[in-house]
Amino acid sequence: MNRINRLFEVLAAKCTAFAGSSTAFALALLMIVAWLITGPIFHFSAVWQLVINTGTTIVTFLMVFLIQRAQNKDILSIHVKLNELISAQEGASNRLINIESATEEEILEVKRNFERLTEEICTTLPEEVCQNIIEAADDDEAA
Repeated sequence: MNRINRLFEVLAAKCTAFAGSSTAFALALLMIVAWLITGPIFHFSAVWQLVINTGTTIVTFLMVFLIQRAQNKDILSIHVKLNELISAQEGASNRLINIESATEEEILEVKRNFERLTEEICTTLPEEVCQNIIEAADDDEAA
């Protein structure tokens, strides 16, 4: 089973790399142009339309899974890197390591705790510094 998973991983990685290439875009564009050119030949028939609809549906269906796979891998690697940074930072809260496995409510509670901490810190800081912290937090929420 591990060998099959590895085979699919390699295949998906190669397909993902190809799908994001200029060559893949050029091939897709050429296929559309060829389809358009053949329209008058087939009198713009229902079968002619069905060919492009079926082809694009199949490609879209497969691309959804490739894109999701790439995002999952990217997110996983980002989480590992962030965990490394947190664990290496002296004074950082190790509670945040692997927080991505917490529930959304637990993550929101941690966020609220940091908001309360920001408010407490602002009572001891100059107004300009506090305003910068609040603006940065607002920017994070807007994004």
